[in-house]
Amino acid sequence: MGIGASIFLLALGAILAFAVEADISGLDIGVIGWILMLAGLAGLVITLAFWSNRRRTVVTRTQQPATGAGYTEYREVRRDDVPPPPPSYS
Repeated sequence: MGIGASIFLLALGAILAFAVEADISGLDIGVIGWILMLAGLAGLVITLAFWSNRRRTVVTRTQQPATGAGYTEYREVRRDDVPPPPPSYS
């Protein structure tokens, strides 16, 4: 569940819990609203937890000296969220 779906469930639950005065036999609209709000909150917390654990993938390509016949090395280095270096003005 993404952030958008979580916010939608939170809003729909709040509308049902606080704004709707309908009476349906066998269903309590307020309780359904609270359940939807809890589901939206849980989805939002889980989504944000997964997003905070993501790591940025930095791809480095290096060209070896002329000892090999066109040898190119390809490495993927996983690091914590490292900002790019500042530009040099030389």
